[in-house]
Amino acid sequence: MTSAGPRTPASPTTAARRPLLVLVGPPSSGKTTVGTALSGRLGVPFRDTDADVEAGTGQRVADLFVDLGEPHFRALEEQAVAVAIEEHDGILALGGGAVLSAVTRERLAGYTRAGGTVVWLDVDLASAAERVGLGRSRPVLGLNPRATLRTLLAARAPLYAEVATVTVRTGGREPGEVVDEVAAAVPAEATP
Repeated sequence: MTSAGPRTPASPTTAARRPLLVLVGPPSSGKTTVGTALSGRLGVPFRDTDADVEAGTGQRVADLFVDLGEPHFRALEEQAVAVAIEEHDGILALGGGAVLSAVTRERLAGYTRAGGTVVWLDVDLASAAERVGLGRSRPVLGLNPRATLRTLLAARAPLYAEVATVTVRTGGREPGEVVDEVAAAVPAEATP
């Protein structure tokens, strides 16, 4: 953050439509892969709120969870989402747990009321578990990634459904096929 302090985003109900498209979904659903490919195809910038938090703190998300705890990380994430929705004009990917925040869900509702598109990249447990592997870069998955992922998918599905205007299933599909389907959700008048 700058020495001037954190930016103050617009209120959740008055957030203007800014991003071309917002991607939500659990860890391993393909938000970064799809978002990066789609931004390249459309010639617009890609932004990931987890990367914003890491850039702002100088720490990896996994380290923030360990060093400062999940509540602290979630507060940083909520702020990063607020700023990104207000100022980013390309493809925006939110961290998998961003929808846990009622404030973030209301910001997304304001964005969709203004005509924005939120795509839920939905992934089944088998595909998600295969993609996650045993990597430790996903702090919420802990010691038993498959069991934790099962619980996480079930608990967050209603929240993703609440904010999404479009749902695209990613399990067992090639990234290019998913990108094609997500690209079809971009409003024609919004493409460059």
